[in-house]
Amino acid sequence: MQGSNTTSRRGAWGVVAVVLLVGVHLVRGGTQEWSTAGPPQPLAAAAPGRAAAHAPVRAPAPLPASRPTRVRVPALRVDAPVTAVGRDAEGWIDTPPADEADLAGWFTGAVTPGEKGTAVVVGHVDTPEGRAVFYELGSLAKGQRVEIVRQDGGTAVFSVYGVEVVPKEGFPAERIYRASPTPELRVLTCGGGFSRQRGYDGNVVVSARLVDVRHPAA
Repeated sequence: MQGSNTTSRRGAWGVVAVVLLVGVHLVRGGTQEWSTAGPPQPLAAAAPGRAAAHAPVRAPAPLPASRPTRVRVPALRVDAPVTAVGRDAEGWIDTPPADEADLAGWFTGAVTPGEKGTAVVVGHVDTPEGRAVFYELGSLAKGQRVEIVRQDGGTAVFSVYGVEVVPKEGFPAERIYRASPTPELRVLTCGGGFSRQRGYDGNVVVSARLVDVRHPAA
C-alpha cells in the first residue's frame, strides 16, 4: 500500500463520517428467518465509559500501513479471512457478499488496523442459512482481544474497551469514527431489534485499542 493512498484515506475519512451521519446502515443484511432467539446483545456494563476513552500509558507505537488478511476473536472462536470493502452507490459502508457468511470486510476509506487512527471492520451477523462471522459479537466483554493479521506478517492485537448497540437511524458516526491519536479499531455487525420488514434496527459496535503487536518470526 502506497503512502500517498494512505494519506488520501486519512484526509477523506472526515468526509465519509459526515456522509454516514445522514443514515448509516453498515450491515444491510441480517434475516433472522432461521432463528427466533436472535444473536446475543451487549450488556449495559460493556458500553464504553468516559474512563475507557484514554489510551493505555504504554501503547505500542503505530504501525505502517498494511492491509488486513484475517480477523481473530479468540473468545468467540472467530478466525476469518478479511476482504476490502468500500462504499456502495448510496454512500453507505459496503459489506462482504451476502453468500460469504464467514468473510469480514475492512473499510478502505479508513486506516489499516494498527495505523494511527480508527480502522473499521464489518461483517454479517446472520444469513438465511444460519449464523455468520460476527453472530456472537455482542457477547464480547471488556478486556477481551481482537487480533488482526496483516499482509506484512505481523498481528495487531486490540483490547476491547466498549461493546454497545447503536441505532441505525441517527447513527452517531462522529463519535464512533472520530479520529484517534493512537491506533483504534471498530468492529460492526447488525444488532438490536428485528422485524421482517426492516431487518435489524441497530448495529453492534465493538471499540478496541491497540495493546500489542506480534511480529513474524525472523
